[in-house]
Amino acid sequence: MKLYKVGRYLILAAAGLIIFTAGLVLMISSRDAVGVLKTLPYICVGLGSGIFGGSIGTALKNRTMLKDPQAAKYVEIEQKDERNQAVNNRSKARVYDLMIYVYAAVILSFALMQVNMYVTLVLVVIYLFFIFANVYYLNKYNKEM
Repeated sequence: MKLYKVGRYLILAAAGLIIFTAGLVLMISSRDAVGVLKTLPYICVGLGSGIFGGSIGTALKNRTMLKDPQAAKYVEIEQKDERNQAVNNRSKARVYDLMIYVYAAVILSFALMQVNMYVTLVLVVIYLFFIFANVYYLNKYNKEM
């Protein structure tokens, strides 16, 4: 059975809370900042809240699994079940298909709104990365199977 650790996730949650708080303090104290310092507080708030939320959720889940070994065994069996894995993979494939169309629509709308060219080009490069990654994995899995 998997060994569930809680302490490391609580430390990560504390670090996330510190980053979040630092972002809020920077946001309040540096109202007239320019360049990177203008966006740094928002990046800190986003990263801090993400790290905090994810770590707290994982710590609570692991704590529950430590207290109830039956539930831990059941969750482990559910995760390894082939049907659940197939359902999960199929839902990921559907979301990918949906993402491609939505992302293309966002790029097109940004281009029509005449958003800064650099923003549009970055979105196009990310879009092409997803497409090329899809082609790569299609070829890789076709050779394996």
